[in-house]
Amino acid sequence: MKYGEITHFSHPQHKLRFEYAEVPFKCDGCKEVGIGSRFKCNLCDYDLHRQCALPSVAPLRHAFYPKCAFQFLARPPGDASRFCNACERDVAGFVLHCGACGFDLHPCCAALPHVLDAGAGGGDAVRLYLYRKAGAPCHRCGRKGRSWSYRSACKKYNLHVACVMEMLEESWHELFNGGGDGDGGGAGKRGLVGGVHGGMGVGMVGGGYGVRKIPSIKGWEKNHHRGKGKVKRCCEVAAMAVQLIISAVLGDPTAIIAGIVGSFFSR
Repeated sequence: MKYGEITHFSHPQHKLRFEYAEVPFKCDGCKEVGIGSRFKCNLCDYDLHRQCALPSVAPLRHAFYPKCAFQFLARPPGDASRFCNACERDVAGFVLHCGACGFDLHPCCAALPHVLDAGAGGGDAVRLYLYRKAGAPCHRCGRKGRSWSYRSACKKYNLHVACVMEMLEESWHELFNGGGDGDGGGAGKRGLVGGVHGGMGVGMVGGGYGVRKIPSIKGWEKNHHRGKGKVKRCCEVAAMAVQLIISAVLGDPTAIIAGIVGSFFSR
């Protein structure tokens, strides 16, 4: 087997190759959106987050649920609908499930960093800490208790992971639901990706597809903590916070991805 290639139970007919691309994709394992690093079969247009492609064999222990043992499953258990306890989105594919308590986590949500950091220091630095329950109102929805939250070190900015996912869903409807006209190539994932590309302004770069224009993220500018003379800075920090969280929930919380995600915002 070549370096960077794996054989995965969900796609045994071909090997999956590790690659990095700045075009959003929909993971065929957990059915959630990703960006950046992935394992891909180019013949079948089959993509997996790293977290979905290389799950831990041993049960996962999470700091938020110290008594739980999360087991990786290819599909949700039982027939009833289930949701992720981190982001509140439905569980439709690969999942980390605790049989004892019934909690579920998307693989990428389970891997969310407990600290997100950006900036070289000074007034431009933003550091966010992950909380299972935050006592402060969310910067977007204004509510307290909901899903997991990221809260800034200064404790002025708080964002629910669920709210960030809602912003993604509103802005990237095609990625989540398979819409878009695409190239007329039929339904399924190829039609989905074609439809999204059609809305992005895609051009050939270095022999492959490169994104020239990425859809803006709607809703980040909503501000429930306005103060005289501080509105602009408040929105700037909130936008940077959303940028960091999006890079994390999409499965690749790296500085490069955070920079790419920065272009999602309408200035």
